[in-house]
Amino acid sequence: MYRFCKDRSLNKRVYIAVATICSLMMQLFVCLPVSAAEPKQVMLLYSFGKDFKPWSAYATSIRAELNRQSPWPLDITEYSLVSARSGDEDPETPFVEYLRAIFAKRPLDLIVSVGAPAARFVQRHRQKLFATTPMVLMAVDERRVQYSSLTSNDTVVAVRINYLAAVENILKVLPDTKDVTVVVGTSPVEKFWKEAIGKELEPLADRIRLSWTDHLSFEEFLKQARTLPPNSAIFWELMIVDAAGVVHEGGTALSRLHAVANAPIFSYDESFFGREIVGGPLLLVADSSRQTAAVAARILNGEKAGEIRVPPVQFASPMFDWREMQRWGIGENRLPPGSQIYFRDPTLWSQYRWLLILIASVILTEAALIIGLLYEHRRRRVAEVQSFQRMSELAHLNRLATAGELSASIAHEVKQPLAAMVAQSGAAMRWLAQKTPNLAEARAALGKIQVAGDRASQVVENLRSMFRKESSERRPLDVNSLIENVLGLTRREAQKHGVEVQVSLFEGPMPEISGDQAQLEQVFLNLIMNAIEAMGSSTGGVRTLEIKSAASDTGDVLVTVADSGPGVPVEKFDKIFDAFFTTKPEGMGMGLSICRSIVDAHGGRLWASRGEPGLTFYVWLPGLKR
Repeated sequence: MYRFCKDRSLNKRVYIAVATICSLMMQLFVCLPVSAAEPKQVMLLYSFGKDFKPWSAYATSIRAELNRQSPWPLDITEYSLVSARSGDEDPETPFVEYLRAIFAKRPLDLIVSVGAPAARFVQRHRQKLFATTPMVLMAVDERRVQYSSLTSNDTVVAVRINYLAAVENILKVLPDTKDVTVVVGTSPVEKFWKEAIGKELEPLADRIRLSWTDHLSFEEFLKQARTLPPNSAIFWELMIVDAAGVVHEGGTALSRLHAVANAPIFSYDESFFGREIVGGPLLLVADSSRQTAAVAARILNGEKAGEIRVPPVQFASPMFDWREMQRWGIGENRLPPGSQIYFRDPTLWSQYRWLLILIASVILTEAALIIGLLYEHRRRRVAEVQSFQRMSELAHLNRLATAGELSASIAHEVKQPLAAMVAQSGAAMRWLAQKTPNLAEARAALGKIQVAGDRASQVVENLRSMFRKESSERRPLDVNSLIENVLGLTRREAQKHGVEVQVSLFEGPMPEISGDQAQLEQVFLNLIMNAIEAMGSSTGGVRTLEIKSAASDTGDVLVTVADSGPGVPVEKFDKIFDAFFTTKPEGMGMGLSICRSIVDAHGGRLWASRGEPGLTFYVWLPGLKR
């Protein structure tokens, strides 16, 4: 290092060399991004103008595809061949000079012509118009390409329009078609296709009659389209320039025709599909644009255009517009195999699939729950019926047991009217046995016999109704009468146990209730007998049984049965209505449980309260609403 520094001349030369190398490297690094970022120059040339169908659809699609597939930034410029609308080639020379002047200082990397008129223009002026610039001819039918004039810098992404297949599609979906009107104008390209279509459709001459629109203005054709003969169809080829010299851009002409035509419209290109035409086998814009962009990318990457060969784009699977099918009565069974239907009215299922699934799930869940609830309800009803039957049987057994206990009272109730009948019959015999029969007294005695007999019959009937097993139908009842019937049966038991019975029945018009007489009499019988037995088992004290009936303003009835017996301990009070609970050594514990079940079945309530002393029972029954 020391020796290197000592040699100053050598040191200076090294510094200069290093500086030069660094400068060159910096320039290289600076220039590389600029060069890499330099956009590729691409020119799109339209056949008639940017807004003429079908080429306008191709132009929009190819521009998008070029930007999508190209790995380089693109500078795309667009120009329209206005002169193609007529057969006059004189304006083309100034247009060529104009393009040469535009790109004199900015050479093009690629030219893309869209449609047959643009393809013929660039082929005609190839040597004058960028002789060495690579060129791609797209959206042009094979019949419109001069393959002999192609140079090594030219390639073609052609299409193949099969007019015979397009018209045969019309005859398949509408087999009764007899007349086909071909819409075509007067520009050079339209004249070419009129002749080409006529030749291609010659095999169908015995099936259809062709007519053309090149001799009509478009307004005249619109009038004619309103009154086409039955079994007609319209085939849309092109309408660039009509017979009156009017130029038709965009899709306005086709839309106007669709609005008035009394026959379905067909075509061959997807750019016309979407509202006006029925459909069929079509050329897809995306297919041509995708292939053209792929070829352009290869050319911009350095491949020779003339060495790139791609097959022509042909008809894709048939496409049909559901709306037009419905309009013209075309069934799906008439469509060619593999057809795709577009614009079908969305079904509820397609629009609200998940909502419908959710609703169906909710409905099914609710249905399952309802079925389960109905099943449980049925089981409960069956259980309730069985329970009621068991309760009725137990009530009958309870009545039979009570009948045994009341046998003395029953015998007394029956014996009294019988004894009266015997006494009165003897008196009547004596009145009649006198020399002068006392008919008045005899008649009075016989009347008393009748009253006693009715009384005996009533007692027997009440006993039968109370102690029979069958349950009678519900009918209007007077609660006071039920209580009086039961008191008649329990009078001797009360006297036997030294119980004073105090009765306070409602004095006004007593509301009627709807019920089973035997069952309700059993309720009052059980409550009264329980009270008598409870006070009879107690030692000392006053033995009082109070029975009251009352009516509410709403027409309901309340009966209270209160005793002065020993009552029930506090800890056992809540269990008095439980089955098999009893405070009597010989009791079954079913009486109060049966009574509550009977009252509940009649829509009423039975409850109790502790008194000082004894118990008070309350029976509330709904009145009969009229």
